[in-house]
Amino acid sequence: MTIEEAKSIFEKVEPLLQSEPFVVAHTFERNGKKLNLCLTERLRRIAKRGRVWKSNRFLTAIKNAEYGFDETKARSRGGSDGIFLLDRNFAPPNAMMRKIFDQYLDKETEEVCKIAKKLKTNIECFRAVRLVSHHFRLLGILHQETETDWLILVDYDDTK
Repeated sequence: MTIEEAKSIFEKVEPLLQSEPFVVAHTFERNGKKLNLCLTERLRRIAKRGRVWKSNRFLTAIKNAEYGFDETKARSRGGSDGIFLLDRNFAPPNAMMRKIFDQYLDKETEEVCKIAKKLKTNIECFRAVRLVSHHFRLLGILHQETETDWLILVDYDDTK
């Protein structure tokens, strides 16, 4: 996927975001497993406020979803691009942890409940993840099924 292709995908799905809990923007396939990359109205709203929506660094991070989620490399040691778990036990808590756990998953907002309902699962099944690209991270939840992973992006972090 190129930056231009990513921009084109965003143009198509952006009008749909307000009416759905999430919208599948693109489906990647890696190692025989599908990854549905999903966007939310919450992400769009927060990213627009931060002036990063559809920026090159934002779209570069989106492109890195093509790496998929590798359970054997679920935690990044730093310097790697891709999808990695966020852990509640990391100390001290950082901005990413506060955004995804304190301000999103732990609140069990109506949005999180709608996402769980659409995926026919429970909130407890979601795994907090970050989609990493250099000094920019998209934050989301990962729902895994046998043949398909669902990466639903809800926030971003650009702290160094």
